[in-house]
Amino acid sequence: MYSRFLLLLTTLFFIPQNVYAMSVSEYVDKYFAPFSDAFSNIVFTPVKICGISVPVIIMFLILSSIIFTIYLRFIGIWGFKHSLHQLFGKYHKEHEQDHDGEVSSLGAFATALSGTVGLGNIAGVAIAISIGGPGAMFWMIFGAMCGMASKFLECTLAVKYRRFNPDGSVSGGPMFYIAHGLTRKGLRWLGQPLALLFALMCVPGALGGGNMLQINQATQQMINITGGQDSFFAAHSWAFGLIVALIVGLIIVGGIKSIANVTSKIVPVMCGIYLIAALVIIVMNYHQIPHAIATVLKEAFFPQSVVGGIVGTIIIGFRRSVQSNEAGSGSAPIAYAAVKTKEPISQGFVSLMEPFLDTVVICSLTASVIIITGEYLNYREGITGVQLTSAAFAGTFSFFPYVLAVVIILFAISTIISWAYYGQKAWSYIFGEGFKRTKVYQIMFCIFIVIGSCMNLQSIVDFTDSTMLAMAAPNLIAIFILLPEIKRDLIEYCKKYKMINAMNKVWFKDEKTL
Repeated sequence: MYSRFLLLLTTLFFIPQNVYAMSVSEYVDKYFAPFSDAFSNIVFTPVKICGISVPVIIMFLILSSIIFTIYLRFIGIWGFKHSLHQLFGKYHKEHEQDHDGEVSSLGAFATALSGTVGLGNIAGVAIAISIGGPGAMFWMIFGAMCGMASKFLECTLAVKYRRFNPDGSVSGGPMFYIAHGLTRKGLRWLGQPLALLFALMCVPGALGGGNMLQINQATQQMINITGGQDSFFAAHSWAFGLIVALIVGLIIVGGIKSIANVTSKIVPVMCGIYLIAALVIIVMNYHQIPHAIATVLKEAFFPQSVVGGIVGTIIIGFRRSVQSNEAGSGSAPIAYAAVKTKEPISQGFVSLMEPFLDTVVICSLTASVIIITGEYLNYREGITGVQLTSAAFAGTFSFFPYVLAVVIILFAISTIISWAYYGQKAWSYIFGEGFKRTKVYQIMFCIFIVIGSCMNLQSIVDFTDSTMLAMAAPNLIAIFILLPEIKRDLIEYCKKYKMINAMNKVWFKDEKTL
């Protein structure tokens, strides 16, 4: 199995890069671009709010997260301590002894986190701060706190409606709770097509946005740190793609257990490196911290020279938040469904930590470095995205951009691994479970890594980016319909573990017994 897989990938070495890239690029531009543009225009249909164009799907994600937060009585606050206990403390071993699932809570959490922690945490945050000003950081954090509720709901549903296959593996995610959850509500006519729609959007989203885009950016970073245009990879970018494809291929062949084993090791390392690097910058500029905090708070409510004023700042911050942690998009539940537990709610609490670490911690570190060093002011000079973040790091130590480049490459690879699994489960939902069907997808996924490393297929990137956002529509519709069901389960769980407090006690009819 492994020998055939390796043989197929290594044959790509003998494909002339220029001929290959030119021919495929021309073909895509001629035949695929019109379809891609039309689909992207539908998904990214904008709505104007105070002069700010925001895609309707983004607004749907933002408003949903706010509604869910209010409905669950700000679960991100009163459930935070229990979330930590579930992930690292006294509860998780109790649940994992049940052995219903494939991976531990920590393994599922690491896989899901690796899928969200990526280039958006570095380049995306820089763009948000550049456009929305320092105040966008405040609303980005607020948006993440709201996104915790969305993540809780979708991950709880994923565990509740997962399916155990004859070989012991687990299949779960929005496809299953959309189809089966709505069927239980007498809405099979709605659930079945929405579940299929989600899967159809997830597969190209995994191949493109979760794969090709990530490897393309990682390749560019590899070229930058190995000599720029003089680098070996500048003329042979496919070679780096092939190396990554071989690594990814060997990991994903082992399924979710192998992926979780790798991500549970690589995620702490890459997050730790980035955290230390950012904290060093902040400490070196400690005298700017009070001014930076004051600037963030002031600009959050009284922004200067920002299109749309305070509304524009809020929207930009929230937009960066939902795009970074993917709360409500339906990707993470696919990983959480494989967890070892009989308590769906318990994994919902674990998932609360994902938006917190992704956005409140990592994204905020990026924003803090950019603001404290004052580099966000260089946006007018045309320095944006990853260049802005790199400049902020280089302002203290000249070698820090190299550290940043390593982190970016790790972020990209970890995202690719996680999305390989997401796409695989969506693929299996469409075409059925089976060894041969799975291998077809895995081989195709690895080939797309090589393609993405040496080509700039903007039409494909636009299409797959839009499919990743389109996943949110059927997912959120199902969550809204299943909200009362999750509320009942949550109340019973709170009673069982004596988690009744001032914020959630209003749910209970007999408050005298509390």
